[in-house]
Amino acid sequence: MNIENRLPSLSGLIAFEAAARHLSYKKASTELFLTQTAISHSITNLEEILGTKLFLRLDNSIKLTKSGEDYLLVVRDVLITLSSGTKNIRAQNDEKSLTIECLGIFAISQLLPKLHEFREKYPHINIRLRTIQSLQNKINHSFDVAIWHGSGKWIGLDATKLGEEEIFPVCSPKLLQSKYPLTTPQDLQHHTIIKTSSPLVNDDWSLWLDHAKLSNVKFNSIIDCDYFMTSLQAAVNGLGVTLGRSTIVKSDLEKGNLIEPFSIRAKSSNSYYIVSPTETTHQDKVILFKNWFLEAFSN
Repeated sequence: MNIENRLPSLSGLIAFEAAARHLSYKKASTELFLTQTAISHSITNLEEILGTKLFLRLDNSIKLTKSGEDYLLVVRDVLITLSSGTKNIRAQNDEKSLTIECLGIFAISQLLPKLHEFREKYPHINIRLRTIQSLQNKINHSFDVAIWHGSGKWIGLDATKLGEEEIFPVCSPKLLQSKYPLTTPQDLQHHTIIKTSSPLVNDDWSLWLDHAKLSNVKFNSIIDCDYFMTSLQAAVNGLGVTLGRSTIVKSDLEKGNLIEPFSIRAKSSNSYYIVSPTETTHQDKVILFKNWFLEAFSN
């Protein structure tokens, strides 16, 4: 094979990462249970493949070159991805390990407060919880079950809706003490509106305003957040009025952290779903969790 087409060995990448982290062949060899000669040989092979030096050899130490610093970022990313993928595949085939992927806001406000119930019921199942903030680039399904928000139309997944979701304005009780009360929806024009929007998230204010027959209202000011979690916390802190999702804000309403100033709710086009890859959806651990989840969270 031509040197241009050669790929470095995994052992060589591991040796390079350890040497770069410690800036010492000796410490790398101790960590990896290899000789310093083996570490040096692996890095020399890497430098041959790359056609550049990765380290500067000083009197009593080594230092990464610019190429070495750049390559270290690549190697660490590869090793982390490989390690994570290996753990995920191993866990998927282990009936005692359940990997749950969950949107952050749902994990914090809904799943974690109740997860102890599942643990008490099925103590033999170990939980691996992975939180995400969006569904961007969710092509690989490296989980056993997931809690997603959207239309429910995802390729390669079995999706079960938790129930219909409603959207409606919510705010801190502090705003009721402001100069402008929130008696009718028209009063929103005197307050700061907190939106949630990004290239991946559609803001639902226009949907609610149309439902409330206020499509022409102009807001006093706007705070634009990229995640719903951020928008909700901004509302709790009294920064303005945001749109709540019935699935998420129920506990904050019950605790008095938020209030619903109007009794006007619009049906959301999206909902929360529990999903699982079609090829593993019939595993016992998946069935146990999905049955418990739907009983605990369905409207």
